[in-house]
Amino acid sequence: MVVRSTAAPPTPWSRNLAEPKVHKSTFVHPASNIIGDVRIGANVIVAPGTSIRADEGTPFYIGENTNIQDGVVIHGLDQGRVIGDDQNKYSVWVGKNVSITHMALIHGPAYVGDDAFIGFRSTVFNARVGAGCVIMMHVLIKDVEIPPGKYVPSGSIITTQHQADRLPNAEVADQEFAHHVVGVNQLLRTGYQCAADSNCIAPIRDEIAKSYTNTGITVLELERSSEVSSNSLGAEIIEQVRYLLDQGYKIGTEHVDERRFRTGCWQSCQPIQPGSMGEAIATLESCLRDHSGEYVRLFGIDSGRRRVLETIIQRPDGVVSAIKSSAYTAASNGNGRYKSNGNGHVPSSGALDGETIDQIRNLLSSGYKIGTEHVDERRFRTGSWQSCQPIQSTSLNEVIAALEECLAGHQGEYVRVIGIDKKAKRRVLESIIQRPDGPVAPSANKQQKSVSRGSYGSATATATATSTKLSSEVVDQIRQILAGGYKVSAEHVDERRFRTGSWASCGQIETKSDREAIATLESYLSEYSGEYVRLIGIDTKAKRRILETIIQRP
Repeated sequence: MVVRSTAAPPTPWSRNLAEPKVHKSTFVHPASNIIGDVRIGANVIVAPGTSIRADEGTPFYIGENTNIQDGVVIHGLDQGRVIGDDQNKYSVWVGKNVSITHMALIHGPAYVGDDAFIGFRSTVFNARVGAGCVIMMHVLIKDVEIPPGKYVPSGSIITTQHQADRLPNAEVADQEFAHHVVGVNQLLRTGYQCAADSNCIAPIRDEIAKSYTNTGITVLELERSSEVSSNSLGAEIIEQVRYLLDQGYKIGTEHVDERRFRTGCWQSCQPIQPGSMGEAIATLESCLRDHSGEYVRLFGIDSGRRRVLETIIQRPDGVVSAIKSSAYTAASNGNGRYKSNGNGHVPSSGALDGETIDQIRNLLSSGYKIGTEHVDERRFRTGSWQSCQPIQSTSLNEVIAALEECLAGHQGEYVRVIGIDKKAKRRVLESIIQRPDGPVAPSANKQQKSVSRGSYGSATATATATSTKLSSEVVDQIRQILAGGYKVSAEHVDERRFRTGSWASCGQIETKSDREAIATLESYLSEYSGEYVRLIGIDTKAKRRILETIIQRP
């Protein structure tokens, strides 16, 4: 296919007339423009309406398997360069397996690392985006470096390094979605190249022509329908298997009973060797039959032995009827992050409120272990808590399931969730999530009385630090943060900016006294009444947050 590319124009800062260098396996749509010293690697797809213009800032580099979608603009300033992965200077460096989606702007000097995802209409200018980052829609990233593996919610404006360092880690579901987009665009690249090749497209046109016969069905359709007929697998699962095989992935399956599901102890079914769809479907059905009444999950394995599109296809109450993980079908929540239903990776829980789930997510992303304890009303006064079943898993889904199991098994008792720093062998969080009269309400302004065991096991009455505006759990959290040598801080945001996650600091809390910290927090609640306020625990040595919990809502 003819590529619309142009040499760089002669200018006062450059008269080299450099031309683009495009790998022969790359597809560049004729309705796009590539100008100047642009170096494009193998298996890239450049969609219609894109402008990649290295006429001022130069050169540009775009790595293999990357997709540049419709309406993307890549340009650069004459001044300023970034260091690419080859240690040379570039105006714009885009790594491999990157998705730069519709209408995004990458303006040099700019660096986008391998496996990154840049969402619709987002802008990256004079910035570095680390490998594996997931940047959602309508985001501005300017004058900062985003550490690898971070997640930026839709609508965020990240213009200070402090904001960049506080971003949450991208979850497995986020990275799997980004990987899925790369896979889809590889199929599109192959399809477009076939459409431009008469030898490739002619047989397909012949088959279409043959379909207009008396039967109205092509031979190919008959073969495919007989190959994938299945009584126990839905059409979505069959399509996912076909997609994985077409992409060259190996397919694996695992099973687990209900008891071991809570600890994440999955076991492999019979391996599925690369071959026809019929063989793969037959092996899957055999696994489902052999392990009826158990959970069964399907996943793809790439050449780097990494899992993609992991999906539960059977539950103890029967086969899952639809797959949601192979497409971006989840609804957005308040912070722009998506929650999926059915088989998704971000669970919603009827027994746990959203703030508790956020606490658990933050603890897991920081590398902490989750534990649970329970106690009846009589022993609660003496602080004689007992452990629920240990939680070994680091999967958010499985941790939530284990917490709900503990709540169900100890109804009418106190239950608390614990964050454990395994290296330091100490607790970083204790939060009561159930009382004898039911789950703890998410409101932080409700006055409650409790006696809680401190971080080092001694029973301590909450009278040592009381508050008329903060619940006893929040008071306990403040005490535990300070006792662990951590710093206490707070942030606020109004309802409009809450949706984009644009929190602002209330001010520094330098004291190590729990009374003074509580008094300061109460002053913030009064000052920012009608807004969200959240409590933060900060590990100053590691420069990371160990706790974020909302203590006031509008």
